[in-house]
Amino acid sequence: MANKNILLIEPGYRNKYPPLGLMKLAQYHGPQGKGDNVRFIKGEDRSVIGTAWDRIYITTLFSFEWTRTARSIDFALEVAHGRADLVFVGGIAASLMHDKFLEEPRWRGIRFIQGLLVDSPAESLQLDEFDEELYSEDRHSGPIEEMLPDYSILGQISYRYPVHDAYFLYASRGCIRTCSFCGVPKLEGGQRDTPSITKLVNGIEARYGQKKDLIFMDNNIVASEKFADIISEVVDLGFGRGATIRKRGIQIMRRVDFNQGVDARELAKNGELMKQIARTCISPLRIAFDHLGLRKQYETSIRMAADNGIKGLSNYMLYNYNDDPADLYDRMHLNVQLNEELNIRIFSFPMRYHPVDQKDRSFVGKHWNRYQIRSMQVILQATHGIVSGSPDFFREAFGESSVHFLKLLSLPHHFIFNRMWYFKGDGRSEYDEFLAQDARLSDEERSELAGYLCTWLFENDGDRLTRAEIRSKVEGVANPKLQAILSFYIPLEKDVERVIWDKQKELRKLEAPEPAFNLPEDEVVEDAGLMDDGDSTEPSPRPAALAR
Repeated sequence: MANKNILLIEPGYRNKYPPLGLMKLAQYHGPQGKGDNVRFIKGEDRSVIGTAWDRIYITTLFSFEWTRTARSIDFALEVAHGRADLVFVGGIAASLMHDKFLEEPRWRGIRFIQGLLVDSPAESLQLDEFDEELYSEDRHSGPIEEMLPDYSILGQISYRYPVHDAYFLYASRGCIRTCSFCGVPKLEGGQRDTPSITKLVNGIEARYGQKKDLIFMDNNIVASEKFADIISEVVDLGFGRGATIRKRGIQIMRRVDFNQGVDARELAKNGELMKQIARTCISPLRIAFDHLGLRKQYETSIRMAADNGIKGLSNYMLYNYNDDPADLYDRMHLNVQLNEELNIRIFSFPMRYHPVDQKDRSFVGKHWNRYQIRSMQVILQATHGIVSGSPDFFREAFGESSVHFLKLLSLPHHFIFNRMWYFKGDGRSEYDEFLAQDARLSDEERSELAGYLCTWLFENDGDRLTRAEIRSKVEGVANPKLQAILSFYIPLEKDVERVIWDKQKELRKLEAPEPAFNLPEDEVVEDAGLMDDGDSTEPSPRPAALAR
């Protein structure tokens, strides 16, 4: 039955890592497997329409990428000439939002696969032997989940994944925690170890060549009972501390990355874990810091890292969940203090929470409001999603205190994004006038102001109102003090903003560059969707966005 035509589709969203699920399916169907003809595309590549496909697989990632994912599913149905039985959809969103995918009438008959492909191929893919579906008899082969990823398909698309020269693998699946904000317990269940990573790395190298980095996709690797054994394998595989590799005639540093972050609670209670990590060429060490209640364990972990010679660190900071803006500020500021005290480098990546089964990014936590969320996105756009541990740059981006940070979140968005112009350039007089108007407001009026901004921002079913619409609403406000300050929130005309943007770039040249902008792209992890949810205020072209 070989020589079948198999189409793999990844929706057209930005993402940092290649789709492991599709790469494993490619291995199952490809030259080392069933001997089929495998084609991989990203987005809706219409060049595939002329081929008769025997099966089409679509992967999914973030739930809020529903629109792009739906576009790919609809496209697959078009390519399959309406044959829904040929289309299979799996991955994170398809698992966490399984019922919502099944509820779509136009997708009736498509198989939405929930969870990992850990059973035989026929069982995992829900193939019907009675209907003699392709490979429905394959009920005794090993799980697709445990196959080598097929790196060769990545050369079939023009999209370049920021991290690509790496062994991508899991040493464990699942997690010992059941955090209410996380989809891992539903997706993968409890923590368990996977087969030896040595066999996987050697297999990838034999077929696809030696890779520079070793990227672990585990959700909580330090909770593994075999962590010391895993580290020994890592070192034996050539990823010990200071490891290098020769690529294209140049000796370059290798890198180990636990890309989902490690658990500060586990690290803080067992100093041996950090000693083990320090045996590797870890860069950076990512530690999650989801709320201030974890401060003691987080700070202990950072100090342990410094004591063991680990100087390059990064962390994920969940916000818009049960925290408030002051909680987020205090967590970010703690890293500035630790950087100065310990002479280390910590870069933070705030990750905006939204429910794992929601189709868009409209969720607002109970201690945030819509305008503050949008403002935080604008700040992060200006910093490329990175919170620098440099005191000067941190204070400029996020303020001198949590009180100042709250003030920043309430500013007009063109003030935030073009802050150098308004704080230090020719726009300073306008900013001073805004502050004078703001000082005249009572607490009740400030609350009313926030209500106007949050309502207007999402009045058009989530779309930003036009400049003319906002001006009309400002003119309709009865309170003269509110009308005066609301006039500053009217968006700039595009040509005016372009002039400001160009002048601000000249001002930036006079200052030292932001250290975070020198980070290699494979270390950067931005809040997924940072540039894709309608929040950008920067004139085109926008900086390249990376997504976790």
